[in-house]
Amino acid sequence: MKKISVSLSGHQTSISLEEDFIEALNRIARHDNVSIASIIQNIDAKRSPDSNLSSAVRSYILRRCMQSAKL
Repeated sequence: MKKISVSLSGHQTSISLEEDFIEALNRIARHDNVSIASIIQNIDAKRSPDSNLSSAVRSYILRRCMQSAKL
């Protein structure tokens, strides 16, 4: 597990992700030409308040990979 630190709504927070998810997140960011922080901010803004941010990021990555593979 690795931690990623980002600023969300003016406060620092960190999420823990497995290295494979971090690599996938890096690839998505490069593909979309955006920062990882930007992706996480968008996920945070759309997630349910009772959901875990790390889990929401993993779900986002899985959905993007499934879309890419057209599963």
